[in-house]
Amino acid sequence: MANTIKTNTRRKRFADRFHARLSVFSRPATGFVSQPEPRTIGSFARGRQLIAGNFMFAGFLVEAPNVSIWELPSPDRRFEQDLHGFTWMDDLAAVGDGEARKRVQAWTNEWIERYSGGTGSGWTPDITGRRVIRWINHALFFLNGQDAKVSQAFFGVLAQQTVFLSRRWHGAAAGLARFEALTGLLYAGLSLTGMERHVKPAMKALARECVDQIDTEGGIPTRNPEELLEVFTLLTWAASALSEAGRMPAREHLQAIERIAPTLRALRHSDGGLARFHGGGRGLEGRLDNALATSGVRAQVNTGLSMGFARMHAGRTSIVIDAASPPMGVAAPEGHASTLAFELTSGRRPLVVNCGSGATFGESWRRAGRATPSHSTVTLDGFSSARLGKRRMIGGHQLQCLESGPNNVVANRSSGQEGVQFSGEHDGYLQTHGLVHQRHLDLSFDGRGLSGTEVLLADTSKAKRRFDVHMDSGKLSGIPYSCRFHLHPDVDAEVDMGGTAVSLALKSGEIWVFRHNSTAKLTLEPSVYLEKTRLKPRAAKQIVLSGRAMDYATRVTWHLAKAQDTPSNIRDVEPNEMPKL
Repeated sequence: MANTIKTNTRRKRFADRFHARLSVFSRPATGFVSQPEPRTIGSFARGRQLIAGNFMFAGFLVEAPNVSIWELPSPDRRFEQDLHGFTWMDDLAAVGDGEARKRVQAWTNEWIERYSGGTGSGWTPDITGRRVIRWINHALFFLNGQDAKVSQAFFGVLAQQTVFLSRRWHGAAAGLARFEALTGLLYAGLSLTGMERHVKPAMKALARECVDQIDTEGGIPTRNPEELLEVFTLLTWAASALSEAGRMPAREHLQAIERIAPTLRALRHSDGGLARFHGGGRGLEGRLDNALATSGVRAQVNTGLSMGFARMHAGRTSIVIDAASPPMGVAAPEGHASTLAFELTSGRRPLVVNCGSGATFGESWRRAGRATPSHSTVTLDGFSSARLGKRRMIGGHQLQCLESGPNNVVANRSSGQEGVQFSGEHDGYLQTHGLVHQRHLDLSFDGRGLSGTEVLLADTSKAKRRFDVHMDSGKLSGIPYSCRFHLHPDVDAEVDMGGTAVSLALKSGEIWVFRHNSTAKLTLEPSVYLEKTRLKPRAAKQIVLSGRAMDYATRVTWHLAKAQDTPSNIRDVEPNEMPKL
């Protein structure tokens, strides 16, 4: 199997290189038929960093003032791919001054000189699609003040990339990569002279991908909220570009947008950020709300699950719960063992979180971030509720996919006069310990109080026998469990004098208090917060309720309530060694 995957990867790379070089002989475009309104949003701060010579991509920082972006040492393949995707163009365009324009022009011209012959790692369908969108969006910014020779070369290479996409878009992995390739092809077909013939095939292929990849709940196979936002953004861009050109997007295309919008709203916290599950982050500031507004889809209330997630909302409090099995296999290489984990945000301040994806900090952090102890839920004896399989070559990287986990996940959300309730259960520990985990959450109608009950249950004769085996092997000392609540780094947490409660101070001045009513031991321990936009993991804390399951049914109850509005000092802590999956 491993040899077959490696062989297929080599074949794809060979085909990409072959068609990239063949596309050199395509007929060049001479200009724009029409140019879609630029919709890519860059970061002014990142643009200023680029001008200063601070290049941060894929979690790596390279400091190289007055050095071309194409002469930087590449610490990782993802770093190099980010460069070739030209998303940095958005950041420099956000600055928009003479220095920013100078770099856009110099670095784009240098790319044309170095790589237009079909060489370099940037000739893959998804990266080429990403690059074409940026070149078209920021063409006027780049061409301003350039001579005719530069303009001719620019349009010639744009046409070359369009032909490459028309031949190789199907070589992109199904999902986000293929949506990027097809959106780039559609943009180019609508915008460039002589490329109109690619519009209809791109529209047809995009419609087919919408049917194949967007399910009836408006979700995608990876269950990654941030990736869903990226797909949604591409689809809204493509629909807008078609409408501006006087064309009607395919019905399947528009229906996919209509299905995704309510799902993204369900995954949105009250501060405008996305829930961080299965490799996804919060998303760029304001991008989610901008994409939802651009789509034109009216707000809808989804009372069921959205891409396997349940949302609870009352007052200024929002909670998002992973209420389904994690994504398995090569279609979802970044799946996390996070079933029944939740995140909670109060107003504009995240309170309870998951550690997040450690992919940009190396393989050890990637593995740690995927483990159940890195999520706000119950773990047994250091185990995860899902387990990794063998390493596989996926997208040019050696990755491990989840290949076993909960077979049965039950979830129910309801609401009444007193608030919103959630009940869930998974059997991720049934095979290893003979126990299922049940979680019951009750959010008050004003959003000021959340009550939780955790139950570890052996409810069948077979499960009880397996539980007894563990009890005997441990000399009847019980099965260790931990119920974890990871806190955002900006939360100042402190255990009270009696050790029975934890006060949680937010930067907004809100005070929340965590209490429990069980035999479990309450401790405040180090944790980390993993963000792809930062160079290092951020130190944080976690509340841990730990104990031992001694009977066929073990119950832990806890309560999190808003107390008063007083400020509190925030202290830094060092991250501990993260658990393994």
